[in-house]
Amino acid sequence: MCNYIHSFFIFAQKSKMETAKSRRTIRKYKSQDIDADLLNHLLDTACRASTCGNMQLYSIVVTRSQQQKELLSPAHFNQPMVKGAPVVLTFCADFNRFSKWCKQRNAVPGYDNFQSFMNAAMDTLIVVQTFCMLAEEKGLGICYLGTTTYNPQMIIEALNLPELVFPITTVTVGYPDECPNQVDRLPLQAVLHQEGYHDYTVGEIDKLFAYKESLPENKQFVVENKKETLAQVFTDIRYTKKDNELMSANMMEVLKKQGFLK
Repeated sequence: MCNYIHSFFIFAQKSKMETAKSRRTIRKYKSQDIDADLLNHLLDTACRASTCGNMQLYSIVVTRSQQQKELLSPAHFNQPMVKGAPVVLTFCADFNRFSKWCKQRNAVPGYDNFQSFMNAAMDTLIVVQTFCMLAEEKGLGICYLGTTTYNPQMIIEALNLPELVFPITTVTVGYPDECPNQVDRLPLQAVLHQEGYHDYTVGEIDKLFAYKESLPENKQFVVENKKETLAQVFTDIRYTKKDNELMSANMMEVLKKQGFLK
C-alpha cells in the first residue's frame, strides 16, 4: 500500500511538472463559464500557500458581471481578455482586515508603512502563483495583467477598495479557446547563482540572450519598430524611462492615499 501511495505521489508530481513546463498564457477563452464550486475550491486551496506570520495579507475580488468588467477594462488599457474572460480576479495586498481585527482586540496596529505593504504584496503574489498553477492543472487558462499597478487608482475606485488595500495583480481565467506557441525563456544559467551573486561578463550576456535575439518574431519586432536591437524595443518603446517614472510617482501617491505611507 505504501509503495502504491509513493508511486502515485511521484506520478502526480511529474504531472504537475509537465503542466508547468508546457504552460502558455491564454488570452482567448471559450464562452463556457467556470463553476463557482470549482473556482472556490481552487482559491481555497491556493490560500494554503505560505504567508508572512500566518496573517494572510491579501484579498481576492472576483468579477463575473459584464458591467463590472466594463469598469475595470480601461484600467487595463482595454485589453480584450478583460471583457472576454468569464472570470477576472483582482488580487490585493490587504492590511485592512488584520488591522481591524487588532483594533477590535485591544491591540494597536502599526501597518501604515512601506514594509507592511511589501509583506502584503509578497503574500499576495505567492497566493496568485499558487492559484494559477492549480487552475492550469484543472485545464483552465490564465493571463497575468501587469497593468494592475499602472492604474491602481482606477481599480481602487471600480472595486471600492478601502484604506490599506492595494491591487497587486489581475488574472483573467477561463477555458482556453486558443493554443498559442510558448514564449521564450532565458536558460536556467541566466538566473541561477551558486552561494553568492555572480555578476555577468559581456560574453555571458551575449550568450544568455542569443536565443531570444535570434527568434524570428523578435527580429520582426526590431524591424517594425525601426530599432537597431531588441533591447531598444524594450527601453525605447515598451518600457520607457519616462513611463516608468510617471507610473512610479503615481503608485507612490496612491499608496499614500491608501494609507501605506503615512
